Amino acid sequence: MTAAGTLTRADLAEALHKEVGLARADSAKLVEEILRHMCEALHKGENVKISSFGSFVLRDKGERVGRNPKTGVEVPIAPRRVLTFRASQMMRDRIVAAG
Repeated sequence: MTAAGTLTRADLAEALHKEVGLARADSAKLVEEILRHMCEALHKGENVKISSFGSFVLRDKGERVGRNPKTGVEVPIAPRRVLTFRASQMMRDRIVAAG
């Protein structure tokens, strides 16, 4: 991981290189392919579930009325599709155990 505490694509590729023994270029390609497949599935409206990790779920949110906090004026918020992530119980347990 980088100093800021963010895991990047390069970090994932480097981990593949070290732990699996793939060439750096092949590791980077593999990471990109996995992410591309996930993006395509989500674009098609499919949910993505990674066992023991979590699920990326698309949710449709209906139209609602919002309020400008500065002026108090009500504004309609258009219906939209949002992406949510729900960690698996195993992942939650690992996070709690880590600290």
